[in-house]
Amino acid sequence: MMHSALPLLALLGTSLLAACSNPEDTGRYLIDPPTAGVQVPNRLGTAELKDVSLPEYAGDQEVAYQTPDGAVRSNPDDLWADSPSRAFTTTLARAIGEVSGATVIGEPWPLAQPPARRLEVRVERALAGADNSYRLSGRYFVSDDGLSGGGTNHARSFDIRVPMTAQGPAATAAAASQAISLLAQQIAQLSGPGATIATTVPAGNEFELPPLF
Repeated sequence: MMHSALPLLALLGTSLLAACSNPEDTGRYLIDPPTAGVQVPNRLGTAELKDVSLPEYAGDQEVAYQTPDGAVRSNPDDLWADSPSRAFTTTLARAIGEVSGATVIGEPWPLAQPPARRLEVRVERALAGADNSYRLSGRYFVSDDGLSGGGTNHARSFDIRVPMTAQGPAATAAAASQAISLLAQQIAQLSGPGATIATTVPAGNEFELPPLF
């Protein structure tokens, strides 16, 4: 009796495993910022964008959301289609270029001519909140190489909210894409609260010998 039940139990276990791993139950969502429809002056020129820094929950493969109790939750059946950091970096670089004409490329810089500026974005919050809005906040930094002196650096903050008329991973992906588009416009214009810092050329060493020819 015991031996006859074993094949049945094995078959049942296999069926349950197949049901749990059915790829059709898993949704993968793209970050794809819409075309802004506006043009702003090119204030960046050429810029290398470092990999965008995301909070741990936003950098995870599962699409996170906040529930009314304040907890951040996710579902293993709802995933981002690409690594969130990579997707955020590549789409932000493209969106800045589309809105301003600047040449912004994620690191590593692939061109022989080095970039005029370096751009770093540190995201502090990227979450579909319980208040039916997606919030994207943090700081961005634009540094000038200062090789010739007289350049400027920027340290600015951003706090973007996109209303959500629906809940779920598809709505979260759409709102996140819209927020990235708005962030691209802000960075392209070097706008937002913060500071502008002039690049200074370090004073030469008084004991430094002149170059030999």
